[in-house]
Amino acid sequence: MKGIRKHRGLKRYYRNLATENDLDKATWLDFDNLETWFDNWHLHFDWKGYGNDSFKRRKPHLDKLFRHFELLVDKTKKLNIDFQLYAVLLDFDSSDDALFLHTPNPNNSQFPFKFSDLQLTTTLTNYQLNEYINNLDAYEKLYGKADEAFCLLFKKNVGISF
Repeated sequence: MKGIRKHRGLKRYYRNLATENDLDKATWLDFDNLETWFDNWHLHFDWKGYGNDSFKRRKPHLDKLFRHFELLVDKTKKLNIDFQLYAVLLDFDSSDDALFLHTPNPNNSQFPFKFSDLQLTTTLTNYQLNEYINNLDAYEKLYGKADEAFCLLFKKNVGISF
């Protein structure tokens, strides 16, 4: 069939998702530097949007996101300033799922960062994503709706809460 491209190397791609540490690649991340700041710095884990095709393809990206969340929890213990560490998951757009780190910064970005109109009950219509999120016991969850329904996740006693 003309126009349909087969993605090569997907087995290796998904195998690497389970083991890669993207924080190791970001050599400029220096948690030992007292001058370090973050202006809603974030990481996406599904740049190509593979998870938009099926939840089976999205889950490994989410697993990697939350593995990195835990890595950042550990790294932020070195910060001498207030911070916010949180994830935002969109209802259906896997490529926009991201992990965020925010501190006071010289760009005068709002700190602490605030979302408006968040609620405790889900706004998600993606049943499988909602189930995945419900199984994340260690995280606080707030839900909202912008262009798409989303869930904001953070941990109590890790930085400044929402």
